[in-house]
Amino acid sequence: MNLKSIRLLVLLSATAALPVWAQNLAVVNGKPIPSSRADTMVKQMAAQGQQDSPQLRAMVKEELINREILLQEANKLGLSNSEEVKNQLEMARQSILIRALVGDYIKKNPVKESEMKAEYDKYKAAAGDKEYHARHILVEKEEDAKAIIAKLKGGAKFEDLAKQSKDPGSAANGGDLDWASPASFVKPFSDAMVALKKGEITETPVKTQFGYHVIKLEDVRAAKVPAFEEVKPQIADQLQQRKLQAYQQELRKKAKIQ
Repeated sequence: MNLKSIRLLVLLSATAALPVWAQNLAVVNGKPIPSSRADTMVKQMAAQGQQDSPQLRAMVKEELINREILLQEANKLGLSNSEEVKNQLEMARQSILIRALVGDYIKKNPVKESEMKAEYDKYKAAAGDKEYHARHILVEKEEDAKAIIAKLKGGAKFEDLAKQSKDPGSAANGGDLDWASPASFVKPFSDAMVALKKGEITETPVKTQFGYHVIKLEDVRAAKVPAFEEVKPQIADQLQQRKLQAYQQELRKKAKIQ
């Protein structure tokens, strides 16, 4: 065999050995750490905003080496045989697999543009073309609400009487509910509110599942509905969650539970 053939054989042998070495990030006490493990950790950190760089990979390598050292010590002490540790490992395994399943489902069942647009149109229709600025006083008994209406007709200030309201969110603010669409309220309340003119108070108590309301309409304005592109990410997330819930329910129906 001539010198040229020997050099070629050495080169081929070295090249063939490279993939084997490249598979391992390091070897700790004879146990190899796969490079793929570092790739996975780098991807996770990049997803959180960190930039893939030689410095990051060097830090990841040190972290994985430290983990392997600690893991070997834990196994040496028999901690992996603990029932509690086994349960925690199983829960972690389940979480990882479920995340993978969810990711796979989302990838195969993305929310379509047409679905988001249809949802946006439904939202616009429900919101209506007007917003209402109202106040209310909530009490438990109808006679109490009637007494409040009588006092208001007698000249009492709505804001003062609102302090006795059972609605903790608005009582301290004179019963102020701020600007909102009718769809934001339960139907009996919204029906009574939209029937009022600016400055008017309901002539009779309005009953809902919360009690009896006395409503005052402060003002009305054209609704400010955000543009489709502004709310598109929220709509996409909402629709994706619905799809996932439906998928989970479908799997549960098929499951045999005893």
